[in-house]
Amino acid sequence: MIAKVFKAYDVRGVYPSPLNEEAAWKVGHAAAQFLKRSRQINVEPRVKHEDTMVIGRDMRPSSPALSNALSDGIRSVGFNVIDLGMIDTPMLYFAINGLDCVGGIQTTASHNPVQYNGFKINGPRAKPIGAASGLDDIKRITSTLRPGNTGLKGRYEERDLWPYYAKHVLKFLNLQRPMKVVVDASNGMAGKMVPAIFGNVANLEIIPILFDITAGFAHEPNPLVHANLKLTKDATIEHNADLGACFDGDADRCIFVDEMGSAVGCDLITALLARDFLSQPGNRGAGIVYDLRCSHIVPEEISAAGGVPHRDRVGHAFIKKTMSETKSVFGGELSGHFYFRDNFFADSGAIAFARVLSVVSAQSQPLSELIQPLARNSQSGEVNFMVEDKDAKIRELAEHYKKARNDYLDGLTIDSGQWWFNVRKSNTEPLLRVNLEAKTPELLAEIFAQLKKILGEPAQGH
Repeated sequence: MIAKVFKAYDVRGVYPSPLNEEAAWKVGHAAAQFLKRSRQINVEPRVKHEDTMVIGRDMRPSSPALSNALSDGIRSVGFNVIDLGMIDTPMLYFAINGLDCVGGIQTTASHNPVQYNGFKINGPRAKPIGAASGLDDIKRITSTLRPGNTGLKGRYEERDLWPYYAKHVLKFLNLQRPMKVVVDASNGMAGKMVPAIFGNVANLEIIPILFDITAGFAHEPNPLVHANLKLTKDATIEHNADLGACFDGDADRCIFVDEMGSAVGCDLITALLARDFLSQPGNRGAGIVYDLRCSHIVPEEISAAGGVPHRDRVGHAFIKKTMSETKSVFGGELSGHFYFRDNFFADSGAIAFARVLSVVSAQSQPLSELIQPLARNSQSGEVNFMVEDKDAKIRELAEHYKKARNDYLDGLTIDSGQWWFNVRKSNTEPLLRVNLEAKTPELLAEIFAQLKKILGEPAQGH
């Protein structure tokens, strides 16, 4: 039963079945046991507190009970637990690094509906633990466990790191003029994080939407779904705000809306922030990492600004690793995750928010005019197709477009020079996810029609 809740990058399921307090205890025990064993074999990178893990939780009704059981499981290995209470997920990354602990776990189901919950597990330096980097081992350990008294019990303490976290995030904020911003917290952790960090910033007026942390969500806490941005768009226009921002449930992702109420693609935000970082003293020639679904505008802008573009696979495990290896200053994903060298190479919705505010405040033009020169290609956005034999369809696409350049870094990417698309398999559903970009709207429509002949009509509701 517990095996069902282990996914490619985290642990997730419906509460209380299959994800309950017993499962949480097992995950805590197994994660601590995995970290203990792996540190005995390999202690690089060295950390000060090899026997201590940090935990935090989001605002879901099931999170306190699951977090408590998780803590008991960790302590049953003899590990100590520092409990940060209800926090946004990026604060956990800050704490693991700042306290120099062996790892940490956030209890959250991110953008999923309220009946879901889960765990994001991290090792030293907040390195994410996914299926290929230890989560499969943790899954194997859980299958052999029975909760009970192990004879070991690590220490437990609660700690408030909000003042230190706020100081860290505000290092990235530099307002050049007064700004008025709409923020939709999606009834999630941004409802606590935004007031705690940005509530007393001079020259910053925040118009709050859904800051109340309730037992549910007024809209799904997933800002990538355009319907969930309606409140942000409407309020930005109504209040004549400089921009709007909508956070997901655990506030690690942030999606932006310009002053006209139009959503801005996260790849174009990546291009905008890349230019900003590369213009800062000491960053000339630095690397910028981006996921391969992003517009080709991103590497063009990075190169034009004197930086080194690094195209990477989708997912924080890959982006963080590449950023660390290349010492890149910044990274961005189409999904709204933004990564920062000076944030331990970790992603942060709060820091992305701070930097976008800083960039817009430094210019006389509004956000829409800053983005307009970057929106020079036509994009389909991510389109899902229901496909049973995913591998066969990918082979068919490769054969059909064999005259174009192609690679298999992550799924299949086919590039003609005038247009390109990437197709990736869903981990959990019979879906192929397609992102297409072309030099003109007409060319986009032509290639999209060709893809539909091979893949069928796009899936409804995706």
